[in-house]
Amino acid sequence: MVNNIPIFGRFLALFVFCFFLAACDQTSSQTSLLKIGQVEKNNSGWPRSIMTREGLLTLDKQPSRIVSTSVTLSGTLLAINAPLVASGATMANTSVAAEQGFMRQWANVADERGVIPLYQTEPNAEAIIKANPDLIIISATGGDSALKLYDQLKDIAPILVIGYDDKSWIQLADILGNILGLEEQAKTITQRFEKSLKETKSMITLPPQPTTAMVYYQDGTGANIWTTESAQGRILQELGFTIADIPESVKGNISMGMRNDIVIATGERFPDAVMGNSVLLFSASKDREKAFKENHYLRETSAVKNNQVFAVGDDTFRLDYYSATNFLKQLQTQFGHQTHVQ
Repeated sequence: MVNNIPIFGRFLALFVFCFFLAACDQTSSQTSLLKIGQVEKNNSGWPRSIMTREGLLTLDKQPSRIVSTSVTLSGTLLAINAPLVASGATMANTSVAAEQGFMRQWANVADERGVIPLYQTEPNAEAIIKANPDLIIISATGGDSALKLYDQLKDIAPILVIGYDDKSWIQLADILGNILGLEEQAKTITQRFEKSLKETKSMITLPPQPTTAMVYYQDGTGANIWTTESAQGRILQELGFTIADIPESVKGNISMGMRNDIVIATGERFPDAVMGNSVLLFSASKDREKAFKENHYLRETSAVKNNQVFAVGDDTFRLDYYSATNFLKQLQTQFGHQTHVQ
């Protein structure tokens, strides 16, 4: 009996060790099966992990000094009350940006919270590092992406790479809320917006369908056409709009990288992309309607011939809680007291 105890003990230790390895392997396997943008949380709340385009990111505790290199994502971070200390910016003093280069729809909020503008347009690694972040957020695509600095910054702080070209701002708020421990804040603003969206849908009469939604170039040579996967396209569809198809012959320009939210249509291909019976001009004020309708190459499009071209506001290029709310108000004004043939 005495001689059997060491043997039994060794078997017991081996069993416990194998059980531990199996449990670890199962956890690792579950984590590796996460889809991009999917968050996994510890039962206690932290740590929590998210799968990104650069691999798995694990945060051991809630961040307290977030730096956003994407002016597009910064609006959503502010809306969920994330501890944003600094942000990349765009060209200042334009129709869409205030004096610090922050988007006009949330520039005042950023100022009130003391958010520092890191740089304008061109990402600056030194400025990002100087902000002393405990989390850096980078857009996976778009003109405000600082992905080229990833290798340079990855040893400074954890980096969350997230795409916005295939998500609505509500989906972004949900993902960011989950990984940052701000789930309730994200839930509050999305519920508030969804209530406004339902109210707007009941108030407006749609213009003739389908609709082509776009950002019309200032020089009139073309446009970025919003797809059904864009944040703009998603909101329009929730409101009952039908997004006009974009012919395959128009697609192919990837000068802005491979993106799901826009199709670039320029030159001779531009008129072929304007398939809608109505056109919504994003990032545009009222005067752009006249410029669009006077474009010689667009005069045979249905929207121009039937005078169904509508500008929906300067701040609608980059949608977040603030600009999306303004967008709904613009639609209420534009279509709330008019009757359109559908």
